[in-house]
Amino acid sequence: MNTNKKIATIIGARPQFIKHAILEPELKKHFKHISIHSGQHYDAEMSKVFYEELGIDLPTYTLNTKGTSHGEQTAEILIDTEKILLAEKPDMILVYGDTNTTLAGAIAASKLNIPIAHIESGMRSFNKNMPEEINRILVDHLSGLLFVSSDQSVEQLKKEGIYSNVFNCGDIMKDLIFAIIEKGLLHRKAMPTDIIYCTLHRPYNTDEPDRLKYILDQLNHLNKNVVFPIHPRTKKMMTKFNFHEENFTNIDFIKPQSYINNLNYLYNSVALVTDSGGMQKEAYFLKKRCITIRTETEWTETLNNNWNALIFKNLAQINQLLELPLGSWNKKLYGDGNARKIIIDEIINYFK
Repeated sequence: MNTNKKIATIIGARPQFIKHAILEPELKKHFKHISIHSGQHYDAEMSKVFYEELGIDLPTYTLNTKGTSHGEQTAEILIDTEKILLAEKPDMILVYGDTNTTLAGAIAASKLNIPIAHIESGMRSFNKNMPEEINRILVDHLSGLLFVSSDQSVEQLKKEGIYSNVFNCGDIMKDLIFAIIEKGLLHRKAMPTDIIYCTLHRPYNTDEPDRLKYILDQLNHLNKNVVFPIHPRTKKMMTKFNFHEENFTNIDFIKPQSYINNLNYLYNSVALVTDSGGMQKEAYFLKKRCITIRTETEWTETLNNNWNALIFKNLAQINQLLELPLGSWNKKLYGDGNARKIIIDEIINYFK
């Protein structure tokens, strides 16, 4: 029990709430713990619902982030987080992933000489046009404890000159999915089956009318019905471009889903079509084929044996990709579902 040490967790985007849900109880067992919600995702469907559904404590602090550009948002979170860190004086901050919240929290802590633990270190898409790629690289080089999901990430950090305090703990989202399965929260009751589940939110797929129309048309011509929980960004763009849901008869547009509902739709589908990062992993953990509408992925191991495929230009090939035979499934990919224990143990060791 290290209750004399204080850990401040900084979160603000949907994937971070999900990852934090499985780690927070362990942090509270061993440390004084506070959480800072940056406000990066402020929509109730995208933020508050995760506290309610996943049983996360309400944040100790909630910031009022209003910035719309990457620079404004990062700067606002940085300024407000620094004030909290000066008042709370934590012994370490913990950040997840690759968002503007992650970067702002890491910069604030590094300027105050507070150690940083980064969960999901070493991930690279090798596309520096993605804001997330810049965030990942910068945060890894500021962090004192780096928790990675695979051997490939360990090797990537070595290539960048980072050798010490790197720990391959596996992927913490796998911990959460295993816990959800153990609790019997995945089911086939009143859920559509034999469908393709789809999520889409990245600006390069949604913010240009020709591109978005092309993707929707291709989804509309898939051989199976598509269930599409429509992201606020995508819905906004469809409205802006005067695209009407009723014109895409093969697509069932539904509201954004809670995390458990989202997993249940995926669990009952035959495949996932997405531009998300995290959902590529979730599909793999649930043994579902994934088609990723991107030119690259951070999760390159999922591409093995046809479990995941990258496609960007010729989306008419999706039907063919859905028919490719699946190879063997690696149950040990991204760890054994015990990442949270390794993370806690190494933080404890850091303070010894």
